[in-house]
Amino acid sequence: MMSTFFSASISAQQQGKIDVVKESRQILQMAEYIGVDYSEAVVNGEVASEDEFAEMQQFASLILQKGTALRDANEASFDLSQTSVIANAQALQRAILAKSSMDEIQGLTQQIRQQLLAMSPALQLPAQLLPQSQVDTLFATNCAACHGPAGEGNGPLAKSFSPQPTNFTDKERALNRSLLGLYDAISAGLNDTAMRAFTELNDQQRWSLAFYAGSLAFTQTSDKTHVNDVQPNMTLQSWINNNPVQIAGQHEDLTLAQVEQWRGTPEVFFSQSDSPIATTKTNLIAAVKAYQEGNLAQAQTLAVSAYLDGFELIENNLDARDSALRKSVERQLLSFRNVLSVASNEQQVTTELQKILGQLEQVDNTLTGQVLSNNAMFSASLIILLREGLEALLIVLALITVLMKTQRYDAIRYVHLGWVSALIAGGLTWWAAENLINISGASRELMEGGAALLAAGILFYVGYWMHSKTQASVWQEYIQNNVERHLSTGTLWGLTGLAFISVYREVFETILFYQSLLTQAVGDGSQVSYVWYGLLAAVAALSLITWLMLKYSVKLPIGRFFALSSYFMLILAFVLAGKGISALQEAAVVGIAPFPMDVSVSWLGISATWQGLLTQGVIVLLFMVMAIRKEKTPSTAI
Repeated sequence: MMSTFFSASISAQQQGKIDVVKESRQILQMAEYIGVDYSEAVVNGEVASEDEFAEMQQFASLILQKGTALRDANEASFDLSQTSVIANAQALQRAILAKSSMDEIQGLTQQIRQQLLAMSPALQLPAQLLPQSQVDTLFATNCAACHGPAGEGNGPLAKSFSPQPTNFTDKERALNRSLLGLYDAISAGLNDTAMRAFTELNDQQRWSLAFYAGSLAFTQTSDKTHVNDVQPNMTLQSWINNNPVQIAGQHEDLTLAQVEQWRGTPEVFFSQSDSPIATTKTNLIAAVKAYQEGNLAQAQTLAVSAYLDGFELIENNLDARDSALRKSVERQLLSFRNVLSVASNEQQVTTELQKILGQLEQVDNTLTGQVLSNNAMFSASLIILLREGLEALLIVLALITVLMKTQRYDAIRYVHLGWVSALIAGGLTWWAAENLINISGASRELMEGGAALLAAGILFYVGYWMHSKTQASVWQEYIQNNVERHLSTGTLWGLTGLAFISVYREVFETILFYQSLLTQAVGDGSQVSYVWYGLLAAVAALSLITWLMLKYSVKLPIGRFFALSSYFMLILAFVLAGKGISALQEAAVVGIAPFPMDVSVSWLGISATWQGLLTQGVIVLLFMVMAIRKEKTPSTAI
């Protein structure tokens, strides 16, 4: 096997096809392996294991052979003639034959690695690791048979191999192993061992396994509750290239204990600070600090941001896993503002903060510990568009069917102009928020709440107007005398405005929810397709609703059509009024007075607050009064 390997390598070199990056990475891998495992081969100047000692010599020979091939390739990016790599490789061979000390061997291997790393191109590093549940599954499927279920090197196949599989929980060994070495071993295998190349795994899976294997020796000593107390002041590339001992030696402000803690909690190097949960926690802690300094207004603002710029963005994802937990956290976050509004209330503020932080930890564990299944990803995507788009669609359809029933087909284009413009404006707003300006969650909710209340008011008026025309004779008289006058150019542009408001208020938030959902798609990207399947299914369902309404509503007798349409619009006004008040409460524009009972019905816009219930109650009361008046007095044209 060794002869075949060298023949292939020399042949490739002679043909000018040497891959300098691949060859250098193999040298890095073998140099690190010698620096870690030499202690198993030689102890106190004596050979402790003939097999290990022979392996050390073989790897040192390979390093020299490959280094010479790299030098002779004359690649400008890997000009080894300007380094001491070859001289150090020769010295390494002699030191191993002389059974030199571990310190001398590690010094030589580290010099080889540092010089090659300085010339190596930057790696394509992972943007995010897989959720821990997926990493556990990958390790159990691909690694446990040899390395054991806990990574202790005691898998059922371990005894049949020489050398035996690595014990990842060996702290002394892990301190001298870089994550790059682990990744390369997973990606390319390790020559002359049973470690094969796992080329069937994608890059994210291999990096996730490397970080996991590198953490196993430190998970018992790492304290996850304080992992973010000191943020790593180094690049992810530097963290991956070097082992913990080297990192601690290169940074005077770091202790080896801190480096060990970070190796045990690899998530600290990824975008946790930008996650919605982290945003929620950060703003809550900042809110309490502002409260303690006597700045109650700032505390309120930060508490609002904790919900709108953080937790709200993962509500849909959490709902797919634990709806009760989502409702509980939402209630606590909203009620926490009332606690912050009262001065000299430090004890309750601290108690409530700890309670919320505890629940947010539970949310974090739920989201990262349980991966959404393909079916759940599909369902979440379907529900997002149905929930956010149905109200807007129904309003647009109601306007269109009224125009069709009044035979004003020429006016329908004004409605189409409104909702199409809203889609474009919503997309542009989202793009601007991502690239040009910062639209806060409070601003988003203020816009949505104001638009909902405006739409509710218009729909209430239209519903009342249609209710007064439910008698066919009254409607015919109205058509003859008023329809052309009332559907003037100004009114038509009013239809455009209503369609625009109804759709625009949903578009921006819908995009944010889908963006958050896509971050939950893991693995090789196949789950993203289920998000699109759910979106397409929602579009199909909304299209079916459109077809049914247009087909059957216009066939109704004129009196029944206006009676049903009036009730329909008044119900929409009721729903939008409730949602508008809730949005303004979330933006801290309207106060929150909890209702003593939980009467929340989200799809009707009913929330358990006095403000929302009273607003919706006024709509119901007004409609009842108008209905009674209509029964007593025949309707007249308006």
